[in-house]
Amino acid sequence: MGKSKILVIDDEPSILNVVTAYLRAEGYEYNTAEDGPSGLKAFRAFKPDLVVLDIMLPGMDGIEVLSQIRRESDVYVIMLTAKSEEVDKVVGLSIGADDYLTKPFSPRELMARIKAALRRLQKSPVEGERKVLTSAHVRIDSGSRRVWIDDSEVELTSLEFDLLSILAEHHGMVLSREQLLEKAWGYDYFGDLRVVDVHIGHLRQKVGSDYIETVRGAGYRFEDR
Repeated sequence: MGKSKILVIDDEPSILNVVTAYLRAEGYEYNTAEDGPSGLKAFRAFKPDLVVLDIMLPGMDGIEVLSQIRRESDVYVIMLTAKSEEVDKVVGLSIGADDYLTKPFSPRELMARIKAALRRLQKSPVEGERKVLTSAHVRIDSGSRRVWIDDSEVELTSLEFDLLSILAEHHGMVLSREQLLEKAWGYDYFGDLRVVDVHIGHLRQKVGSDYIETVRGAGYRFEDR
């Protein structure tokens, strides 16, 4: 397998310099852009495996860049936000960011998230024994990464598929947001857990709200009888 390709779109030279130094040290292939239009152009030409995208960009903001990317690709996107950009953060997640970090951030934390995402994305679907999880109405095929509700197939993103699979594997059990982050995103998380809630919301919109229950103060539970 070749080197993973990372695109970093940020208009702060200090951040680009630090992040690319870490990417270079880890042996990743990388490209950078300093504004929205250049970032979108680089995305189309470079075809990265993962995008690190700042919200505040000249020319075209990160929300619009992400919206354009999502019309073309399911690529994994980590958004960079400032603490004052709470609304933008939620909007970014709602239109398809997979994860986010709040500035100022630790480059080591960013690298840990990049590595965890790439490990999950590069995991072969034929590794280990192929499993088909079947409940009353939901069927999940881990080998083909396909999901059916009754006889209708449902299109999910890679992250949504992993979330549903994890919940279904623990049918009837409550999983906390921290547990879901560790299992689906692949790392321990010490910040805002809203990223889980947003993606669970996306998942409910696609598979229906009947199968994923919110257990107040505890987490989420998959039920299908």
